Amino acid sequence: MSVAEAADRYVELVRARTLTGALSPATAEVYARDVATLVELAGERVVLDDLTGADVDAILLAFARRPDGRSSPGSARQGEWAGQSPSSQARFRRSISALFKHAALAGWVQVNPMTVSTVTSRQRGGLRAERRALTREQAQGLIGAARGLEEAPAEAGKRRDQRTGLRDAVIVLLLATVGPRVSELVRANVEDFFTNDGVRYWRIFGKGGRTRDVPLPDDVGRVLQAYLVRGRPEMAGAGGEKALLLSWRGRRLARGDVQAVIDRVQRRVDPDQRRSVTPHGLRHTTATHLLADAVDMDAVRRVLGHSDLSTLGRYRDELPGELEVAMRSHPLLRGRP
Repeated sequence: MSVAEAADRYVELVRARTLTGALSPATAEVYARDVATLVELAGERVVLDDLTGADVDAILLAFARRPDGRSSPGSARQGEWAGQSPSSQARFRRSISALFKHAALAGWVQVNPMTVSTVTSRQRGGLRAERRALTREQAQGLIGAARGLEEAPAEAGKRRDQRTGLRDAVIVLLLATVGPRVSELVRANVEDFFTNDGVRYWRIFGKGGRTRDVPLPDDVGRVLQAYLVRGRPEMAGAGGEKALLLSWRGRRLARGDVQAVIDRVQRRVDPDQRRSVTPHGLRHTTATHLLADAVDMDAVRRVLGHSDLSTLGRYRDELPGELEVAMRSHPLLRGRP
């Protein structure tokens, strides 16, 4: 069986699992995309059972060196790693590992080549990807650009169903201040937002069927209300669509649309404060700055929707000058005589 034939059969099986609820459609598409990349790197006519551990090592290295398609041209400065991020490499490895595990169980291969793969993370990357969290200045520049969309003059001449400025502002503000997963954001419905004792909350439906009620900052709640009153397409209500975030045609936004929105808002940021970032990078930004400002770790865990405090370590990025600030305001030296 060729690599291409095996990939087709496996992707068909993965997509079938979405019908039973075993996998989400978004996860199935990630598997399909990674498997298609495997076919491209290995060669579609190569016999699957002929692939060795060394071949898998070569495929992993080739993937690591591929340009990261999420980065805009020129976003990486000279000398910085321009390949796949460590998280993308780990995801790709998990995807092809799942394929080879199934291939071994189905008898497509005699030996799973992943079990004899020896390539290390240092060999795959060598250099780390650019830090994911935005600095305070970069994040404030993006948030400022999003706030400016509320009264953007370019929106004035458009029909209500073609105005996207308020929607784009809501997307960026929620991502940058609340840090939801992009899947949680696009799944959000209007009815998930409610007010209690004057505070606006977002009931987020997260992984494993868990829900969390997260209070929104006042500015974010104000922009959200403006979007609901005068920015959300009217046609969506007539069609029974409950989604919070809609295209100008009145359809629920897809995960891939969110990155385009962030990039569009970034173009309004001063070049000195601008840096490309993904939705997941904004999740890192939320965690990093909440923790840097000594917000209670358990509160941050609940905002992000994690069940274990130890998971926060993955979302905590270093900030320039952070240690110097911490030592200047050392708690044991405050109020000394």
